[in-house]
Formats: sequence, structure tokens, C-alpha cells
Amino acid sequence: MSAAHHDDELVPEQTAGFKVGESKTIDEYKQLDQNDESLRKWKESLGLGAGNTISDPNDPRKVEGRDDIIIDLKSPGAVEHLKEKPFTIKEGAKFRMKAQFKVQHQILSGLKYVQVVKRGIISNKAQEMIGSYSPNTTDKPSYEKKFEAETAPSGMMARGHYNAVSKFIDDDNVTHLKLEWSFDLKKDW
Repeated sequence: MSAAHHDDELVPEQTAGFKVGESKTIDEYKQLDQNDESLRKWKESLGLGAGNTISDPNDPRKVEGRDDIIIDLKSPGAVEHLKEKPFTIKEGAKFRMKAQFKVQHQILSGLKYVQVVKRGIISNKAQEMIGSYSPNTTDKPSYEKKFEAETAPSGMMARGHYNAVSKFIDDDNVTHLKLEWSFDLKKDW
């Protein structure tokens, strides 16, 4: 398959009757039809007018980031082999972990995430409260927790291989999942 043919597959389908509006700057959108209530609500839903931009004016990209690293633990042996398959984190990159899970049979009270990351003799411990949850239903088949954003360390001394142990523990000190995993901190992805 040629690269040109592959790129054609990435073009989204057009919705019949939909016309793309004229491209405008953020400032133009902020000034547009200030007396139009529905337009004001639409702009608020986009976050326009809430705070100042944090965009780097010298960075031409419209979207910053990269695809999620998904670690699916449902397949047999996935938890046991997780440590053997490190992923890469770019030094200084901002990242966020997210857990998707299902609760069965009874209320899960006070679920916490505890993590210890080690490199040589240096270790770092972190803990985050996830919450309490009832068993999942057809209306709510799973739960999702997004953790606080973090910034990876940077500099030559920070680069290298890291080992981590993570646990999901409830108020009764029951460990629901323990993971041993690893990652490499590198200068680039």
C-alpha cells in the first residue's frame, strides 16, 4: 500500500448538508455576536473566555501531545509480563495516568492508588485517592479515574530505566491489583 493511498483512508467522511464555517482566530470568536445567547453558550462550552492562553506562540502545531499508551490487563499473563515490556516517557513531558475498571458484587469503599518508582537506590512514593464505587450496571458498565497530571524529570542524570510497583488498595487494606512495571526515561520519544 502506498503512503498516498494510506493517507486517503485517514480523511474523515463529510456529513451531508454540513458546511464548515469560515476559519477565525480565538480573538475573533471572542468578539463574535456578543448578544447571541446560544453562541455565547457554545463559546463557553469550548472554554473561550476562561483564563489566558498557555500556547507557545512559536509552536506552529494546533494540537500538542501523542497517542495514549494503553496497557490492557485483561489478557492472560498481561500483569505478569508487564515489567518485561517498558514503555518510553520523554524527559520533561507532561503526562497523566488513567485507570478504567469494573466493580463487582459489593460496594468498593475508599479505593486508593499507591505507587513506588525506583531507579538504583532512589525511590519516589505517590498515592492518590480514587474513591468509593457501587457495582457496575448496564447503565454504567465501567468506571474511569484520571489521575493528576505530572511532569517527567528531565536532564541527563534523570534519563534511564525505572522500575515501579503499583497497588490498588481499599479501606479494608484489600489489594485488588498489584502491578510491577517499568519505563525508560529518554531524551525523545
